[in-house]
Amino acid sequence: MKVLVTGVNGFVGKHIARYLRGKGFEILGLDITKGADVVGDIADSEFVFDVVAKLDFDAVIHLAALADIKRTVEDPYTTYKINCFGTLNLLEVASRKNSSRFLYASSANVYGVPADRPATEVTPFNPRLPYDYSKVVAEMFVRSYGIHKKLNVTITRSWLLFGEWEPQNRAVPRFVRACLANHKIPLFNGGKDITDPTYAENYGRVAELILTRDEAIGEAFNVGSGNKMTVREMAERIKKITDSSSDLDLLPPRTEFENEPQISYPSIEKLRRSLGYEPIVSFDEGIARVVNWVRING
Repeated sequence: MKVLVTGVNGFVGKHIARYLRGKGFEILGLDITKGADVVGDIADSEFVFDVVAKLDFDAVIHLAALADIKRTVEDPYTTYKINCFGTLNLLEVASRKNSSRFLYASSANVYGVPADRPATEVTPFNPRLPYDYSKVVAEMFVRSYGIHKKLNVTITRSWLLFGEWEPQNRAVPRFVRACLANHKIPLFNGGKDITDPTYAENYGRVAELILTRDEAIGEAFNVGSGNKMTVREMAERIKKITDSSSDLDLLPPRTEFENEPQISYPSIEKLRRSLGYEPIVSFDEGIARVVNWVRING
């Protein structure tokens, strides 16, 4: 199977491409930045319908999105143009080409602060920021194409994915670098937020199952490890794995919105029950791989 992966230069895209290639899939990578097999803007309908539509692929994994939260708040229009209408462009191409699968990477952000703990796939949407809303809107486009164009769509809603190549401003690489340098680890609001950090190769396994199992068609799945963890616990685990002497710097909330800890973690029972999924890389093993990568690459 030849799979078009959008956003292939992102760290999750790199993990998925590496994992699926190892399982015998042929990967055609698309990104707006250089180095991909195909370079272009998914929000540009001329590029999508004149270039992407002529490419040879059997299925689509759509990861590409504007995900910088600060930028999405400052520029909602561009956020919706890329995340919503870029998705619409790809859905139309996939439909015209009779693609066998269309996997849309949504986000746990659609739930906002979830009404359920853990959040399930039927937990009500509660978006807060433009990025969150863009994912909700795009999900509706995906569902419509599944119903009205009979496209074999699947939606995933991931929690905190981490791994090699991750931007340095995100939590795990910041903590790893601080620990390797024996610097303080800043934990705003005392690190009380709760999430489900998951090594990105596990998402590759999810993608493999979705591409090959008919039970995935027309469904949405939460993606995580099934183990909730506070941000402080994440930092303590990383400190232990790196044998670091770093101190935890328990700081006050940065804004009034952080006064109440963000508690969001998923049930992955549907993913287990429907597709037989189990994580293939543990948190500790994933962190060990990131640590080794940072030591080599700086």
